[in-house]
Amino acid sequence: MTDFTMDKGADGVAIITWDVPGKSMNVLSLDGAAELNALIDDALADAAVKGVVITSGKKDFAAGMDLNVIAGMKQGGAQAVFDGVMTLHHLLRKIELAGMDPKTKKGGKPVAAALPGTALGIGLELPLATHRIFAAENSKAKIGLPEIMVGIFPGAGGTTRLVRKLGAMGAAPFLLEGKLNDPARAKSAGLIDEVVADPVAAAREWVLKASDADLVKPWDAKGYKMPGGEPYHPAGFMTFVGASAMVHGKTLGVYPAAKALLSAVYEGAMVPFDTALKIEARWFTNVLMNPSSTAMIRSLFINKEALEKGANRPEVPDQSVRKVGILGAGMMGAGIAYVSAMAGIEVVLIDSTQEAAERGKSYSTGLLDKAISRRKSTEEKKAEVLSRITPTTDYAALQGCDLVVEAVFEDPAVKAEVTKRAEAAIPQDAIFATNTSTLPITELAKASARPDQFIGIHFFSPVDKMLLVEIIKGRETGPRAVAKALDFVRQIRKTPIVVNDARFFYANRCIIPYINEGIRMVAEGVSPVLIENAAKMMGMPLGPLQLVDETSIDLGVKIAKATKAAMGDAYPDGAVDAVIFKLADQGRLGRKTKAGFYDYDEGAKRQGFWSGLATEWPEAETQPELTEIQHRLMFAQSLEAVRALEEGVLEDIREGDVGAILGWGFAPWSGGPFGWLDMLGAPRAVEIADSLAEKSGRRFAAPQLLRDMAAKGESFYGRFGAGKQAA
Repeated sequence: MTDFTMDKGADGVAIITWDVPGKSMNVLSLDGAAELNALIDDALADAAVKGVVITSGKKDFAAGMDLNVIAGMKQGGAQAVFDGVMTLHHLLRKIELAGMDPKTKKGGKPVAAALPGTALGIGLELPLATHRIFAAENSKAKIGLPEIMVGIFPGAGGTTRLVRKLGAMGAAPFLLEGKLNDPARAKSAGLIDEVVADPVAAAREWVLKASDADLVKPWDAKGYKMPGGEPYHPAGFMTFVGASAMVHGKTLGVYPAAKALLSAVYEGAMVPFDTALKIEARWFTNVLMNPSSTAMIRSLFINKEALEKGANRPEVPDQSVRKVGILGAGMMGAGIAYVSAMAGIEVVLIDSTQEAAERGKSYSTGLLDKAISRRKSTEEKKAEVLSRITPTTDYAALQGCDLVVEAVFEDPAVKAEVTKRAEAAIPQDAIFATNTSTLPITELAKASARPDQFIGIHFFSPVDKMLLVEIIKGRETGPRAVAKALDFVRQIRKTPIVVNDARFFYANRCIIPYINEGIRMVAEGVSPVLIENAAKMMGMPLGPLQLVDETSIDLGVKIAKATKAAMGDAYPDGAVDAVIFKLADQGRLGRKTKAGFYDYDEGAKRQGFWSGLATEWPEAETQPELTEIQHRLMFAQSLEAVRALEEGVLEDIREGDVGAILGWGFAPWSGGPFGWLDMLGAPRAVEIADSLAEKSGRRFAAPQLLRDMAAKGESFYGRFGAGKQAA
């Protein structure tokens, strides 16, 4: 079985088809690259072959490089990585030059790419090395270079070619942001050349008519000048100065791939093309050898993909959802209804009044209208999706539902009432799920006549945008309920993590200490500006004070009161309460009231810190070191993740890392809390934790699990990788 095959037509056009056996989408391996190289050699050497078309045997062209291969390349060290990358460069350069005379640039054979659908990463880098790119009229196809999103950058010539093709400014959105386009927009942007009904036929026709001049890339022609100017050109100089500022402004120096990419572009722009490819390869090697890239690839690709494919799914028959009942048509319920209907699932949306239920359905109408305005949907699609949502007050409409998701007010009595009403109407084998974010699942399950079919499915707001779903097993939750929840999450194209029942489950358990630590520092007199920027300089998307403003301060007050009532004298956050209770008493509840830790304008746009903070909690004359603040914020989250693992709430560190990044944005560059602690090393982590505990309190005491690992010289992924539990 081979990844590439070649069919030499009677017309002299050789069709090379990429079709990796056993995979739904093509990915490039080093063995596959060797196969393609041999076929290109064959085609160039065969006098009967006039030209080549490279296409796919699948509905899409390619998803990119096999990231498992990329992750494995590191094992041979930097030289092995560089050599592997240069092998790809030699292959693509061979396609690009196509046997032409190096001096006259004549005598080459035209090579075209025919893309039936999505082309990502190497799936676009390969076509960029051909002489003409034809894409099918496929609005669902995505074309681009998303490597930056997993901590690397296009290293098979995509960076160098795209910059030379579009200029640094034109290439920036695709390289630095990983922007993807449908074929029509990709053509407008200059990424591809043609959008046609039959790309193979069009490519074949072009190959047979192509002249020598059609084969010479601009950067191989005499007198080539980079669009927008090279770095030493007045216009280009301004571009690169601005780009450097922009990259640092957005990454704060945390993400090594962005800086390395810019360096490769800057240095490569000042040398001949082939030298630029070597520079690109060196910077790619530099990034790949950085622990951050390993961690990001591991969490954001390998582990995320494993979880989405059901890595921890019980071995029970398929539990795909046909019809879902949603209790509560507020923002959460409406969001769940939308993603379910979009996935082709029939939805019954129930609320106490018909007006409220209809309002919940209208949420989907609004999202679909927005998608239509952005040309991402159609009126036909809108009608189809809305037809699947039935808003009602009648619980009898739940007949035939195989899953019910309760999303009513966070009150145990209210939840108990709707649980009983729903179970009276639904089939005996239906699964009941609660969307609670804080209430213990085991307690809520007491209202159910079928506790083995009762489970927590915790969505994050807004449901349509947030990628993570937290599945919580109660004490009596059975395997079929877990499988049902996992299959449902797969259907709605979210990423699941499965955890055991405990106060705040996993995500909220870790994010609340982060918020609280920021608030605690305000009370101590630490500058709010220093707190927020320290967090962002560690890669957190929002500082803790901004985050509590966004989630609402009164929610924090509510959680604090409930937690104190449950914990009694063991409650540890009195210093935090002194701050948020005072803000709440003054009506400063966050963005929703246009007043919180920050001030806001009439449009609820954040303006700056509230001047009253300095009056209520004056800044100390001596401020702590930046590193100390960063350690407090990071360890507040990470130690709680370790405790969750130690206590069995978290069963798989992969879920802990993926959940942290997707759930609350834990420093993606680190790969998650366990990835970050592995970078530090357990001995160093214990040392820092002990220092923080001595200075700031016992909440920073290193868990025994971490101490044991430090003593044995273990890492989390060495001990618990591939789903091994902390037993």
